[in-house]
Amino acid sequence: MEEGRRNNKVWVTEEESTVDWRGRPSNPNKHGGMRAAAFVLGLQAFEIMAIAAVGNNLITYVINEMHFSLSKSANIVTNFVGTIFLLALLGGYLSDSYLGSFWTMLIFGFVELSGFILLSVQAHLPQLKPPKCNMVIDGEHCVEAKGFKALIFFVALYLVALGSGCVKPNMIAHGADQFNQTNPSQSKKLSTYFNAAYFAFSMGELIALTILVWIQTHAGMDVGFGVSAAAMAMALISVVSGTLYYRNKPPQGSIFTPIAQVFVAAILKRKQICRPISNPQMLNGKQNSVPNRSASASHLHSESGNVLHTQRFRFLDKACIKVQDGSNTKESRWRLCSVAQVEQVKILLSVIPIFACTIVFNTILAQLQTFSVQQGSAMDTQLTKSFHIPPASLQSIPYIMLIFIVPLYDEFFVPFARKFTGNESGISPLLRIGSGLFLATFSMIAAAVMEKKRRDAAVGSGEIISIFWITPQFLIFGISEMLTAVGLIEFFYKQSLKGMQAFFTAITYCSYSFGFYLSSVLVSLVNKITSSGSSRGGWLSDNDLNKDRLDLFYWLLAVLSFLNFLNYLFWARWHSNSSPSGTAQNEAVEAGELSHFSLMRLSKDVGDEDIP
Repeated sequence: MEEGRRNNKVWVTEEESTVDWRGRPSNPNKHGGMRAAAFVLGLQAFEIMAIAAVGNNLITYVINEMHFSLSKSANIVTNFVGTIFLLALLGGYLSDSYLGSFWTMLIFGFVELSGFILLSVQAHLPQLKPPKCNMVIDGEHCVEAKGFKALIFFVALYLVALGSGCVKPNMIAHGADQFNQTNPSQSKKLSTYFNAAYFAFSMGELIALTILVWIQTHAGMDVGFGVSAAAMAMALISVVSGTLYYRNKPPQGSIFTPIAQVFVAAILKRKQICRPISNPQMLNGKQNSVPNRSASASHLHSESGNVLHTQRFRFLDKACIKVQDGSNTKESRWRLCSVAQVEQVKILLSVIPIFACTIVFNTILAQLQTFSVQQGSAMDTQLTKSFHIPPASLQSIPYIMLIFIVPLYDEFFVPFARKFTGNESGISPLLRIGSGLFLATFSMIAAAVMEKKRRDAAVGSGEIISIFWITPQFLIFGISEMLTAVGLIEFFYKQSLKGMQAFFTAITYCSYSFGFYLSSVLVSLVNKITSSGSSRGGWLSDNDLNKDRLDLFYWLLAVLSFLNFLNYLFWARWHSNSSPSGTAQNEAVEAGELSHFSLMRLSKDVGDEDIP
């Protein structure tokens, strides 16, 4: 009974930290839950529908209408997509610090909508585009878009990037905020929400890559961009419709200032000698005792919430130690931080290696949205006598499969795996990410083998093979993305502490950004290296895939992907070993009595020396 009252108190505290649309404390009977999250899922489905229809067929538009070369067009697309995900950091920062998730989504949703409208206008008016020209037949004489025409195009494109980038992390964070993680029943629903979010993503992608791309191909890109604008308008209607049901987490002020304070305080106290003492007054913040069953974790409680103290990055621990000089002078916040502040910075540092290991994964994704579309254009796209498959629609293949796999995964696999692992998500996010990274290698192997077959047939006998030969690379990567993308978002959201959920979610999108930027660098670097000393040019220097060596480029990515997977295994093991275990955390939460506990007990192993 006592335990139940304690749990209810925790749940009430969590509800009091969230507010309704009027700023009043949220009511768990009226606000939050899957009902509220459903409106956010609607936003996600329509928004991804709008942006995917543009991004996945953009290379065709840039080549055929704006008359950029193949390599330059590929870089325009990857830079555009990379910028979207890099700007997710701005959206996460503004949300957590000043605006809150709801208002950030609403404001930048309208920015994105204005970009779609301007793109549609630019594609419709001939005076805003270079003269019509066939890049395949007469590419050397085609005039590339420059000056005012290029300016309008890039302004519209990057209005879309700014809006979409700032909306994306807040969709995930705001939807997840509708569930109280301290309530066991809602904590399980949180895992279901992440899978539902990927289902909504898959549905949006599928409609974009089939219906919307078909409209772009047959009715024109101006109509296609207009349909994207209409989809974005529906997204905004969906998120506004749920206003009365949301539980909102208020912004906490600048999230960077507390992080900077920890680093400054640790540097200023870097020469301080730490002796083993048991006086809890030395530490800035209250501490709870923990049964000494885990040498790697100690539970600390402060005004910012419950955190587990870890021994990793112990040089930062000095930031929360009070100076013992006999005076009662209050130290500046830039010299003395709370225990929770220090642990939050440790968490931020500890997730960086996991984040970095997904960059190569997203470099592979970039190829499926650029070169693989061009591969499809060089193949037989005829399905029936009167119907041809738009090459950009090839990317819909994995999503057709995923709209069936994702519900089955959540409904059957997760409960089955939960019986053996005890993990609410079935398998841990780290294991899910690793499985996806492993599969990504085989996607590039399949792509390399198929491209060699396509090129040999085209060059050797002039045969154009069916477009369905490239489906394996999309199928394999689809499953890989389901595992990696959802695992990464769940991992980062659950790692984040109070007030940083949107920013931590935004970090996951930066992986996409760096991956697409790395793709641009790799394309340019490979071209430069393989063209030096050769009269035939580089692997990707020609606009004709039959003259290029895209298959060798795919093999290079397969090798990089496998090496990246091995690197991930190292960092995942490091993170698991240095992080508090789930058992230790549960024990810590249950231990609620205040006692004399000192962070400096950890220095027993090093005597009177500085904390390393």
